Amino acid sequence: MMMRATVPVSMLAATLLLSAGFAAAAADQERTQEMAQAQDQERIYGSQLMTRQERVEYRAKIRAAKTVEERERIRKEHHEKMKERAKARGVTLPDEAPAGGGGMGSGGGMGQGGGRAR
Repeated sequence: MMMRATVPVSMLAATLLLSAGFAAAAADQERTQEMAQAQDQERIYGSQLMTRQERVEYRAKIRAAKTVEERERIRKEHHEKMKERAKARGVTLPDEAPAGGGGMGSGGGMGQGGGRAR
């Protein structure tokens, strides 16, 4: 008799523990995505003046660029557009784009010695 009651209770406990684990993992993933999104916004000049869709489209253009020159042209055009938008809205943006541009240029990355220490 005792054995029959123990099995469902054990199954319930296991289910609750798994659910809690999945919920914690989902929350961690959401925080990671939010942090990545915040970093992306910091790297796009004038991102605070852009819609989410505009940021997605800008990143797609940068990624699709075939050459460094093409990426630079896209960045410069975007920079001018954001300066005009800021002026129209009465907002002040810095004159220079953030270091690293759109994050897709030829930067440091994780080349030699760029990984975590062990």
